[in-house]
Amino acid sequence: MKWHGLGNDFVVVDERGRGPLIDAEIALTMADRHCGIGCDQLAVMADSDAADLHLTFYNADGSHSAACGNATRCIARHLMDETGRSEVVIATDHGLLPARDVGGGLTSVNMGHARTDWDQIPLARQMDTLHLPIAGAPTATSMGNPHCTFFVEDAEAVDLGARGPVIEHHPFFPQRTNVQFAQITGDNQIRMRVWERGAGVTLASGSSSCAVAHAAHRRGLTGVEVTVHLDGGPIHIRLAEDGIWMTGPTAHVFDGVWRG
Repeated sequence: MKWHGLGNDFVVVDERGRGPLIDAEIALTMADRHCGIGCDQLAVMADSDAADLHLTFYNADGSHSAACGNATRCIARHLMDETGRSEVVIATDHGLLPARDVGGGLTSVNMGHARTDWDQIPLARQMDTLHLPIAGAPTATSMGNPHCTFFVEDAEAVDLGARGPVIEHHPFFPQRTNVQFAQITGDNQIRMRVWERGAGVTLASGSSSCAVAHAAHRRGLTGVEVTVHLDGGPIHIRLAEDGIWMTGPTAHVFDGVWRG
């Protein structure tokens, strides 16, 4: 299946009851926008004893990721449509993620708790994760994958294609990092642009939105509920005691058969 959440697009492969079908090489081939299907990430649905299904994520370059918020939301919507239920639980390498239908075509997923200790993100050495010793003093956060958030005066003015890959591969991040440039535009309103690890510039990123909302709250810039305005549209983030809830739309694009 092909899905997208606010333009952040995914190939979703159903391995339930079939056994392993996808490896890094196949994921890389499928993700190619010229010779394959094309996507920012690929998600694999598999059977789970602990949840309704288990998701494994590949970035467009074939590398693994433990979390992908928009893909999780899309697949939660698919699973609810498939089962007729309004609540499901999805297992990922980041943990068990509850999801629910909140009406109006919106799906909400609990992405779990953010992690802020240097060795949980992980960083190469111990340092202050609220203000990294990098020009611009960004904040580091883990949502199951690493994030580096710069708070800037004008997000539109940032040369994302130039700055993103430099920070993604910064030596402070041994597993590379997602990179966000965030601008506080109003009361609990954030304009955010993102460079995703292993994918590049994307129209949206769910885990990045959660990381930015958490980082902004840590810095005292916002409250516990914010709207993050991405290139692909707005997403709502709520920091709750049981984790970070992400709510937004999903879109099923098409189904297909891979014969590659």
